[in-house]
Amino acid sequence: MAQMTKFQRAAQLWSLLVFAARNQQILSYKLVEQLTGIFAPGVGGCLGPIQSYCKHQKLPPLTAIVINEDQGLPGEGFTGADLKDIFSAQAQVFVFNWLGQKAPSPEELEKYYTA
Repeated sequence: MAQMTKFQRAAQLWSLLVFAARNQQILSYKLVEQLTGIFAPGVGGCLGPIQSYCKHQKLPPLTAIVINEDQGLPGEGFTGADLKDIFSAQAQVFVFNWLGQKAPSPEELEKYYTA
C-alpha cells in the first residue's frame, strides 16, 4: 500500500480543522493523532502546508487551533500569528466562514507550501 504524502494528509486535516473551527474547538496534537492516526510529532509537518495555504490566500490561521497540551500553544513551527496574539487569531478562525471556502486539494497545498 502506498504511503500518503504530507499534502494528502494535510488535505484530510483541513476537513478536521474546519469542523473543529465551526464548533469553536481547540485540538491538541494528541487528539489529532487519535482522530487521524498521524503520529503526534508528525502532525506539525502536515499542518505546514495548511499554514502556508492560509497565508497565501489571506485566510485566518486555521492551524492556530491545534495546540501542544503542555503549553496550551501551537507548536514551534507555527508562524500564522504572533503567540502573544494567539487568542485573537483563534477567535478569527472560529468566526470565519470556512464552509464558504473550497477545500484545497493536495496539489494546491503543495503549490503554496514553503519549506
